[in-house]
Amino acid sequence: MQTAHVRPSAPHHGISWRRLDWSVVIGIGAVHAGCLLAPLYFTWTGAGLMVLLIWLTGAGGITLGFHRLLTHRSFKTPKWVEYILTVLGCLAWQGSSVQWVGTHRIHHKHSDGDHDPHSPKDGFAWAHAFWCLHREPEDRSAENAAKDLLRDPVHRIFHRVGWLLQVILAFMLYGLGEWFSGVGISWLVWGICVRTVVVYHVTWFVNSATHTWGYRNYETKDRSTNLWWVALLSWGEGWHNNHHAHPRSAAHGLRRSELDVTYWIIRFLARIGLARDIVLPAPHEMPPRKQKKEGESESTACGTQRVQSAS
Repeated sequence: MQTAHVRPSAPHHGISWRRLDWSVVIGIGAVHAGCLLAPLYFTWTGAGLMVLLIWLTGAGGITLGFHRLLTHRSFKTPKWVEYILTVLGCLAWQGSSVQWVGTHRIHHKHSDGDHDPHSPKDGFAWAHAFWCLHREPEDRSAENAAKDLLRDPVHRIFHRVGWLLQVILAFMLYGLGEWFSGVGISWLVWGICVRTVVVYHVTWFVNSATHTWGYRNYETKDRSTNLWWVALLSWGEGWHNNHHAHPRSAAHGLRRSELDVTYWIIRFLARIGLARDIVLPAPHEMPPRKQKKEGESESTACGTQRVQSAS
């Protein structure tokens, strides 16, 4: 992965009214408010559409595309596949590929420190959601950390107008739903509002819960943990301590018991010729087979380490 130079921004100290990005506050607030309509406009087609779009935008766009491919370059794929995954990531409405990738690289550079955009040191709520409602003190820090993407003209276009893809999809779902059987509002509420909020919180749990609870295979300098229920919700992203120990690894689940659906997808893409140069830890860097309890020492290829609670 290319290392970008990032000037440290001012430390975060919780919620600041002066730094709130009101466009983000209104947008996130609106889709959450839209979820209140979900019981009134439930249809099976709307719910099915939600599940499909959660899979496409969450697993495909955010986890596979923005995170493992674009942020960490844990595998390579043809450009047209990269751009399709980028479209799906933009539809998750978590920012452009440049914003998402840059912010996540800054997180790894300053993980759980003063300059981490979503450090749990400022509280669980901050790490989970409140951080993204604020402007960065240095408003172009994410762009500085993702200069490799900004050199790509297609990613520059996505960076400027990628948010419009969600708006276009909203109009399409409403129109198609009305044409299909008069369920346009149901498709809009379930396919846009509920789906977006679910993917939001699944992503945010990786930032908050897996820096708070769980077990650790590796003694990293941060508080990252492995948490099974986040891994199930996020298609393998919950094996977060493994990820912080080996950021470029395409696989986050490094034990047989650590289910990693996204890595299965990468292996499938490789089998059909759409992924190559898959990065994995060396055999001696893999965690021991049996998880040790807190306070119990274990011998690894990197020496003897003590497993400590991250909470």
